[in-house]
Amino acid sequence: MVMMETRKALISVWDKTGVLELAKGLAAHGYEIVSSSGTAKHLEEGGLKVTEVVDMTGLPAILGGRVKTLHPAVMGGILARRGLAQDDEDRKKFSIPLIDVVVCTLYPFEETAEKGADLDQLIEKIDIGGVSLIRAAAKNYYHVAVVTDIADYGSVLEELEKRQEFPLEFKQKLALKAFRLTASYDATIYKGLCSETGTAEEAGEDKILPLRKVQDLRYGENPHQKAALFLPPLEKQPFEQHSGKELSYNNLLDLDTLLRGCSVFQDQCACTIVKHTTPCGTAHGRTPLDAFRKALECDPISAFGGIIGMTRCVDMATAKVITETFFEIVAAPSYAEGVVEFFRDKKPNLRVLTITPGYAPKLQMTGNRCGYLVQEDMLPPLPKMNEGKWIGKARPDLWDDLIFAWKTAAITKSNAIVLVKNGAAVGIGGGFTNRVDAAEYALKLACEKAKGAVLASDAFFPFPDTVELAAREEVSAVIQPGGSIKDKEIFDRAEELGISMFVGSGRTFRH
Repeated sequence: MVMMETRKALISVWDKTGVLELAKGLAAHGYEIVSSSGTAKHLEEGGLKVTEVVDMTGLPAILGGRVKTLHPAVMGGILARRGLAQDDEDRKKFSIPLIDVVVCTLYPFEETAEKGADLDQLIEKIDIGGVSLIRAAAKNYYHVAVVTDIADYGSVLEELEKRQEFPLEFKQKLALKAFRLTASYDATIYKGLCSETGTAEEAGEDKILPLRKVQDLRYGENPHQKAALFLPPLEKQPFEQHSGKELSYNNLLDLDTLLRGCSVFQDQCACTIVKHTTPCGTAHGRTPLDAFRKALECDPISAFGGIIGMTRCVDMATAKVITETFFEIVAAPSYAEGVVEFFRDKKPNLRVLTITPGYAPKLQMTGNRCGYLVQEDMLPPLPKMNEGKWIGKARPDLWDDLIFAWKTAAITKSNAIVLVKNGAAVGIGGGFTNRVDAAEYALKLACEKAKGAVLASDAFFPFPDTVELAAREEVSAVIQPGGSIKDKEIFDRAEELGISMFVGSGRTFRH
């Protein structure tokens, strides 16, 4: 006659939330509770009878608690396949009891890293035994239920109430969640140790990409598409929302461009207006209000329904003018007293964000049907007058506008042509499939303001036609990277037309 073993639940948790209630529920359904150290003490203080792990292994915790459950008596009880002769024989030979449920939460590595712990402190928060228990139980999910999420405690007890055991489908679901946890946990450790040891990830290295869901979004680009926002471990959103509607998928796409703009213009009191992921106005000014008004003048029709980014504190005067036009988002490093409340009262749907103007991730990742593209997230070095060459007359008097135009082109969808005059974009042509159309659109927006303006191109001119268009509207100077096989022809044409041209700005494609 085969003796039926008492079902056992091994409980080893860092986070004690809800575990006493779970353990009491398991005990009420006939499970013997097995635990160690802090968890055992917590359960015993709650009135539960607990079998210590040491009673199974015959060994106390050693190495300052680093080794507690890593023992054949524990791992064998989890990994044993019920009804398999070899496993049954081994268990009998070494007196290994079966373990039917494993409940485990891991050392808080991520939380410890976020608090600024040093390397030694981080290493001590790398869970070894817990991960081993979880992986063993998840591997043997046909026979063992592995519980790693406090949110599942209720459903575990519900299943026992209904069936007195766990259905295979339920155990499989728990196992998949467990493997997701351990994969994310290891990736978080890798990322945290890279950061602490100063080891930078390179664009060409294999990537470990754990993502935690920040929030579900109402929908994607269109209402029929489901969407959510995710972040890598140890990274926080580069903004804080104070008021307004929930951010949408399209808002977040636009916000990426806005953050780029606030980053490249952070050394100036500047404003960037973005619509459909490309700027439709940029300017710097004496005050935030001056910068906003100049940016809005570039293309007020496109700006309607767009988003605004400021690099300086938004005062009440600026806030009042902003509310005269419909915008989806206003973002700035700070707001004067009462401004957030003013926006909340005047425009309750307007999303008001605090941002860090200089924020820039090291790598940029884009997923598409071909796979995942990873590149360094950076602009080429800022052009310097003494490191490029002038075609025609040098114009140091226009250098500030040329650099501002180049920066604007760098955050504009390619092909990009930008016209700037007196610290403000007066025409932006972005997202065109040829450079001539981009130039014609920018010049059309600028109208008479094109006269005396400067022009920036995000890539070389393949032909002289764009230079000829600029000359026709009396543009004073051009900045472009060069590199066309027709460079000499283009340079000669610029000199012939009397346009100063700085060559050597670095290509800034943005697809």
